[in-house]
Order: sequence, then C-alpha cells, then structure tokens
Amino acid sequence: MKKAFIGIAAAASMFSTLPANADVSISGNLGVMSDYFYRGIFQSDSVANGGLDLESGGFYLGTWAADVDDGLEVDLYGGYSHEFEGGFSAGIGFTGYYYTGEFDDTYQELNLSVGWNFLSVDYAIGEYDNFGGPKLDYDFLSVGAEYNGLYALFGSFGDDFNGDYWEVGYGMEVAGFDITGTIIINDKELSGTVDSNGNPDSDESFVLSISKSIDIM
Repeated sequence: MKKAFIGIAAAASMFSTLPANADVSISGNLGVMSDYFYRGIFQSDSVANGGLDLESGGFYLGTWAADVDDGLEVDLYGGYSHEFEGGFSAGIGFTGYYYTGEFDDTYQELNLSVGWNFLSVDYAIGEYDNFGGPKLDYDFLSVGAEYNGLYALFGSFGDDFNGDYWEVGYGMEVAGFDITGTIIINDKELSGTVDSNGNPDSDESFVLSISKSIDIM
C-alpha cells in the first residue's frame, strides 16, 4: 500500500518545516522477549529488539527492528497525536512492516487512535503484499485499558484476515529496566495449534519482556 509509505514521507517532511527552536526529543530502546507475539500471532521465540524515536510538537517518526527466525523485521512509522483537555487524545499515523529473508512479506497500513484517560481504541487499515500473490486487505481493531501498570486488551482482525485475541499483562520498572509479563489468549484463527483431532484450536501463552529506554536528546 503506497499510501502508507507516502504518509511516512509526509511526516518526515512536516518535521523539516518545524521552527529551529522547536522542542525535539530523540530516544532509543533495547530489549529482549521470551516470545514475540504481535496482535495475538506468534512470530518468533527469544527475540532481541531495538528502536529509535524522534518526537516534536505531537509529530513522531521512528523505527523498530526485531531478530526473527529468518532474518530481521524492520518497522518504519510516523504520524501525529494530540492530547486534549479532559483526558482525551487522538492520533493518525502510518506504519510499514518490512522483512529480510523469507520470514514474511510487507505490510503497510494507516493507523487511527483515540483515547480517554485509561481507555484506548486503535484501528488500522492495511494491505499485505503476500509474496507476489494476490494482495490482501485487512483491518484491525483493538480496545484496551491500563491502570497503574496493569493492562488488558482485546484485538480483532477483519476483511481478508480473521481472528480475535485477549491480552492481559503487568509492567513495572526495576533498576531502570521495564519488565512486563503478559498472558495472551488467541482463538483458533490465530493460534496455529491443533487439538487431538487435528483441528485448529485456541491457545494461551505467557511472555516475559525486558527493555531499557535511553534518552539521547
């Protein structure tokens, strides 16, 4: 979906027009995960990851990479978010997911988000390149809540993709490191497991992640 890549380029262009005295922050992050799940789908085990983010006046640009089984996943994203009075927030952005090797093919999507205090709703509309086959369209909706490090989230795919999942976790900071434990319950469409009769079955997983954020500027 070329619109997503154009959107990231547009966000970069907006950064270039910011005043010289604009407040710009740059941060990095490094981490490890016992298992890498994304939107309820297992990706790889024992994954190292890292990213770089630039923010200014509500605009953001960033990249994130993970060591998956057959190479690297490299994500590029950009957009704008704003917080309003009364605890409300809204945002629009673009994300591209790119891979080396044959692990997966390109996804590109438009992201929309709204939030209020501890509640958040995210919606994505995307296109999957599908290794040269017919391109597939998808959408993804998630509804989440977070309070004092404890969070819960429900996510659901639509269009050419199908599947739902629940995610419940708790995160805390220990000696400057962010540690999060997460339980993921995905349905038979996302789990990739089968029951004793060989039929697709739902699954539950526990994931432990440790990360460190670094303020660069």
